[in-house]
Amino acid sequence: MDPLTASPCTCFRLRRAARRLSQIYDSYLAPAGLSLNAYSILRRAPQPRLLGDLADALGMDRTTLTRNLKPLLQAGWLEQRRGEDARQRLIVITPAGKACLRRARPLWQRAQHDVEASFGAAPTARLNALLDQLDQSLPHGAHA
Repeated sequence: MDPLTASPCTCFRLRRAARRLSQIYDSYLAPAGLSLNAYSILRRAPQPRLLGDLADALGMDRTTLTRNLKPLLQAGWLEQRRGEDARQRLIVITPAGKACLRRARPLWQRAQHDVEASFGAAPTARLNALLDQLDQSLPHGAHA
């Protein structure tokens, strides 16, 4: 390991690997006009979802999600509507968003396949299980 990037910090290691993985997925999804972040948002909005619920599903705070929604709303892939309570914001995927997702899915699948082929199917499955376990064990929300 490079001594300049060696770190005992779990967060640093995880973020570095996540950035590298994101770059791979982003390059595969680019022909569909999507980043991994945009693809993830569209995938988690198959039916109308409250903004807060969508943020929780993505592990984002509402402010970050709102910023990330802007290009998807501008592209016409998502719509924002009022919920039953006027203070609620519903995020709704549009037919154009569903079509974009259909075009992007095989690109995402290729990226997923190539990552698994590079790292190995069994290590990938173990990593995914460990990441799910880590996510469940951590407190949700800001911690002082």
